[in-house]
Amino acid sequence: MAQEWCKAHFPDMISSAEWPPYSLDLNPMDYSVWYLESRACSKPHKSLNSLKQSIRLEWDRLKVEDLRPIAENFNKRLRLCIAAKGGHFENN
Repeated sequence: MAQEWCKAHFPDMISSAEWPPYSLDLNPMDYSVWYLESRACSKPHKSLNSLKQSIRLEWDRLKVEDLRPIAENFNKRLRLCIAAKGGHFENN
């Protein structure tokens, strides 16, 4: 139903058959969240507010250099996903 609506309202939209499979391995932001978590949670927090403050602080400290390896590894993840025909694959 949703795909039919999208097709009617967005004729240039690609079909679901052409979309890459839903895979966290294909989401660079997922990796950046893990990186951010490792930095923000390097010390225990006594409250939720302390954790939130630490996450915001570490987000502001992120540099392009910190995230470059994630972007550079993306083509490898795409090739692994294609080889696995959209199924599970190890990203080592």
